[in-house]
Amino acid sequence: MGEQSYVNHLIPAPRRRWALLGRAVVALSAASVLTLTGLPAHGQDEADAAPRKGRCDDIWLNRRVRHPDPAGLPGNLPYNQRPKSQWDSYEFDTPLRSLDGLRAPTDAELDALTKDYKQYPEGSKERAWATFKQSPIRSGGWAYWRDFYISNQYVNRRGDAFEGKVVKDYQLGGKFWLCQEDITGVTEKGRGFTRKYDAVNHREKIIYEFKSNGERIKEQLEEDEAVLKDPKYKGYRIRYIFGDKPDQDTVDDIKAVEKKLGGQGRMGYFDHRSQALSKYKSGPYTERDWIMNPDPTKRPKGSLPDPIRSSADSPEDARIRQGAARRLDTRGGLPRGGPGGIDFSTLELRYVSAPVKGKGLDYSFKADYMPHPDKTPGWGGRAKAQLASDAFFTWLALTPEKFWVNLNPDQPDRIMDAKFGKTDAGRVLLEADLQMKHDFYKAMDPKTDLGKRFWAALPKQRGYPCLPGLRNWIEPKPAKVREQDGGIYILDAPLRLKSTAQTTVTPGPGTPICSPNEAETKAAQRVVDAMIVPAVEKTINSAPQYADLRRVYTSRVAAEWVKKQDAVAPGDFHKIIGSNDVSKWPLRGANKNWTREGVFKKYRKIFTKGEFQYEVPAGGRTQVYIVGGVDFSKSPKRNVTRLQFSVEHPRLDKTTKQSQRAPVTYNDTDTVYLGGSGSARDTGGGGDSPTPKPTPTPTKPDDPTTPPTPAPGNSSQPPIDQKLPPTPPAKGPHGGLADTGSNTPVGLITATAAALAAVGVGLTWWMRRRRTAQE
Repeated sequence: MGEQSYVNHLIPAPRRRWALLGRAVVALSAASVLTLTGLPAHGQDEADAAPRKGRCDDIWLNRRVRHPDPAGLPGNLPYNQRPKSQWDSYEFDTPLRSLDGLRAPTDAELDALTKDYKQYPEGSKERAWATFKQSPIRSGGWAYWRDFYISNQYVNRRGDAFEGKVVKDYQLGGKFWLCQEDITGVTEKGRGFTRKYDAVNHREKIIYEFKSNGERIKEQLEEDEAVLKDPKYKGYRIRYIFGDKPDQDTVDDIKAVEKKLGGQGRMGYFDHRSQALSKYKSGPYTERDWIMNPDPTKRPKGSLPDPIRSSADSPEDARIRQGAARRLDTRGGLPRGGPGGIDFSTLELRYVSAPVKGKGLDYSFKADYMPHPDKTPGWGGRAKAQLASDAFFTWLALTPEKFWVNLNPDQPDRIMDAKFGKTDAGRVLLEADLQMKHDFYKAMDPKTDLGKRFWAALPKQRGYPCLPGLRNWIEPKPAKVREQDGGIYILDAPLRLKSTAQTTVTPGPGTPICSPNEAETKAAQRVVDAMIVPAVEKTINSAPQYADLRRVYTSRVAAEWVKKQDAVAPGDFHKIIGSNDVSKWPLRGANKNWTREGVFKKYRKIFTKGEFQYEVPAGGRTQVYIVGGVDFSKSPKRNVTRLQFSVEHPRLDKTTKQSQRAPVTYNDTDTVYLGGSGSARDTGGGGDSPTPKPTPTPTKPDDPTTPPTPAPGNSSQPPIDQKLPPTPPAKGPHGGLADTGSNTPVGLITATAAALAAVGVGLTWWMRRRRTAQE
């Protein structure tokens, strides 16, 4: 019996899954009580219970030490940060992570489990299934329960590890430093509580609450306020010690409590930045990679970043998962950006390593944290990662002359390449083209300041602004990258908007207002290029409606680099490159029935019926018709120097490598890196490891300045009245490769505006080789 049928066995089929999860959340309100009484609410064994109470040095240092100098302790200021030179990491075992692909048990398999769950080996499928069988909280079904079974261990062990690390870092010894100290009180709302603080020193009147992530729990802040208002704790200070950058909601709430207390420095936080790295060994029940993986059936397992793997599929599901997770996470053991905390709409591929035959490659995504996850939790991580991964393989498989789309009312037979049209990458490009036309019209609206100035600046005929038909298209600007340590860091991948005059045969609505001559056409184009193009280009590079376009383009940059590596040392991706077989990366989900013809039909209706109709200053009415496309046949790059990389992107190399084991906040930003490893699946695990000391990054002589790749010429999008020319034979099976500034000569594919103007052909390609400065 599969997972779905087992869920239906538990709960009547007509109920939706989100309703099942809702019931699970209600049940989870008693999770902590159930756990403490020994019931396996979500698989929390005795080994993962709260740490022992008593002297901190007895618990965490295994020896008694002298009381530390109070002047050297964190929290002397209300808000402070550990020096960046001291940022380090710590490890902890999470063996249950190897069960993230374990299937649901059948009824027969559950019936065969007659022992108490604790009698089965830890980490075994039998123990997981028996725990599920005995759990009173399983109304969400197996997969939901399994995620919390794994998360429970992660949360508790990460919390323990961070607590022990802070105690060791500051040598919180002596009889006055007590860990897991109980303090009772009553909140302002009349709620009684017994609060277990992580470390308390009554002589120094300091109370520490350790959170390995950067998030507070609102109920605990209410308790903190009550403690500090209690006359028994007059003069005490409470400091949250965070292992990650605190999010803005947390900062605001802590400062609000401090303000209510009179602003005397009694409430505050300390950013003790320490990267948590879990350890586990993959096994037969570990989920196989399904992103950035040339063959999921053969590759090792377990690299998929947890926030992506467990991401909700809808905002409603995100709120349910977030609420349930936080009810279990009283110690702040979830990583920052746990359920609902990451804005997956911003996710982009920003690093890949050189492929290693038989092991694939390492990768890292970049995304923003949600600014207010409590109100608007993030969701959709699996779909966004899938799109980025599918686009990566699409760019590898198809040859570059297929990377264009074209919405022209006169050319229904030249919308896009047929194979490209069967991929989500192609879908994104075509839909972005249609969106660009809409935004271009919108930028011209004379009711806006920009639109008013635009119409006033156009040449006039009989008092009316005269604007020719336009062809606009999107193409890449040179991406800023850094090739270093066997990988490529994609630092910026901007897009540009191009525009030129163009006439069409298909008539639009109404009567043309003017027929501009050559001089008027050039004058109007100058106004368009100066006023409308920059505004729309900014929208393309920043607005959410183009997030998927930016996402598939960064994957394009990564794919071109992998092609270059494969040309030198063929590996796992060799059979994919240039194969023109995209059957493994088809249209997915709700887009399965999408067609290029459907988009063209929508566009042609807009073109012939009109979408915008403007009142222009002369009192007349006019329509604007725009045709064009998206051209990703080029992927130009500029490689920055080592010095520039180090200065402008400090610690990015270390952040990226750590992200292959855990989500990592980048510096003092609200950006997170999420990675996976093709060459180092297992992270150890299975034993205790001492907290590692910070490892200084070795310094190397700066690179000589690397000359940038010359900016590409005009668009390689063929004129609308021409057919695509045949692709010239490439050297080897991999097609042309953009220059990345390394010391390896590679081909640079570009187009020549002069040739387009002189001979009127669609594209003139040439290969140009140059050698950059040695690194």
